Amino acid sequence: MTSTLQPVITPEAVKRPGRWLALSVLVLAVLLVAVDATVLGLATPYISEDLAPSGTQLLWIGDVYSFVIAGLLVSMGSLGDRVGRKRILLGGATAFGAISVLNAYATTPEAMIAARALLGVAGATLMPATLALIRNIFHDPRERSLAIGIWGATASAGTAVGPITGGFLLEHFWWGSVFLINLPVMAVLVLVGIRTLPESRNPNPGPWDLPSVALSLVGMIGIVYAVKEAASHGPAWPTLAVGLLGAAALYGFVRRQLTLPAPLLDMRLFGSRGFSGAVLADLLTVLGMSGLVFFLSQFLQLVQGRRPLEAGLAELPAAVGAVAAGLLAGRAARRFSVRTVVSGGLAAIGLALAALTVVDRSTGYPLLGAALLVVGVGAGLSFTVTSDVILSSVPKEQAGAASAVSETAYELGAALGIAVLGSIVTGVYRDFPAPPGTPESAHESLGGAVQAASTMPTAQAQTMLNSARDAFVDGLSVASAVGAAVLLATAATAWLLLKEQRLGNTG
Repeated sequence: MTSTLQPVITPEAVKRPGRWLALSVLVLAVLLVAVDATVLGLATPYISEDLAPSGTQLLWIGDVYSFVIAGLLVSMGSLGDRVGRKRILLGGATAFGAISVLNAYATTPEAMIAARALLGVAGATLMPATLALIRNIFHDPRERSLAIGIWGATASAGTAVGPITGGFLLEHFWWGSVFLINLPVMAVLVLVGIRTLPESRNPNPGPWDLPSVALSLVGMIGIVYAVKEAASHGPAWPTLAVGLLGAAALYGFVRRQLTLPAPLLDMRLFGSRGFSGAVLADLLTVLGMSGLVFFLSQFLQLVQGRRPLEAGLAELPAAVGAVAAGLLAGRAARRFSVRTVVSGGLAAIGLALAALTVVDRSTGYPLLGAALLVVGVGAGLSFTVTSDVILSSVPKEQAGAASAVSETAYELGAALGIAVLGSIVTGVYRDFPAPPGTPESAHESLGGAVQAASTMPTAQAQTMLNSARDAFVDGLSVASAVGAAVLLATAATAWLLLKEQRLGNTG
């Protein structure tokens, strides 16, 4: 009698042949995006020397990629649901490779900014499409959990591979080489993906609503820009106006989605406690962690005097922990519970951040390495399971839009984290006691202090640097405490919102 009410899922339908080879193509795209996100920071000093951008232009070179990608993720995820996820992934990958060449051979700051913006358009197609294809390739929930774990582990590995690879290339070649490494990866991805990836799309998608695309783009760019500008230069009327414009556009976006018969993003998804809880957990986790990652790199290089490659290797335990935990997260969530694994992972990150509040200039690597390892394990557990929850909470026809919401939470969390925690570090750092004659630029950032020291008498420079480094470490300690509080509060929130949440047992 049961078989007359619902179709029987055969093993052939559950386990698609070639699915693991298809997954290898998808993780190549993830690896590419993760590596690209890390190499620009290493190349920035060389780009500054060669292209001579102004301070504002340099900020746009660094930020415009994240602005565009945050603004287009939901639109591109929805477009993939409509035109086909394989088509948009391979098209986006081809564009990503071609635009990487424009980045490598940019000859003016304006050309570099334009190339980074175009790369953001291409990048916005990749991450939502990869997760959506996983949702449609792996119908068996246990295999899907493992596939998501491998997906997340690859992203974590990419953040470690990026600084190491970029550091090697910059020591042997010109700065454009860090972008050209995208080409062979893209070539393999496209050639193998054409043969192995199945096409999937929403069979009844409705039109792609261009006003919604515009509202989403203006809204996200406005919010992220205002947050970053306020963190860098303090609140000002122009920044506030841009932020209000972004908020108004996002409000209009939500209102429009609720009235459209075929919305770009089905707002009813947020009615699921599991979906909303997982998205909120991702946003707050990235918020609490991003400041640590951003400022710990400066601590390792500018306070403890490590070379860029050495600093990249020093951060490796976080990636190792994330890779190992990501591969085991799905099994752990089924054995214990979703909320136990997610909340436990977030609490572990919070405790590791709390341990960093005791760091000083002479802190040895064992404490730093252990804290980074725990952060990686906690992130691997929580992010893998929340991604699984988000994908499992929606019909597979809407997998692209749902994946894009998850990725947007990451982008917004990163912007807010660097803004909020960055403001804390800067606020503590800015008033450090300095000897007379110290340039004002030394109070803007620790990098500015190191640069200013090169123009000062040796004794005076050393006194100023010691004071600046102590102040930076004090700011890092306060930011770590705030990050720890955010993560522990998020762990408690996830425990409540993910109550009775289970990873699926059907496809």
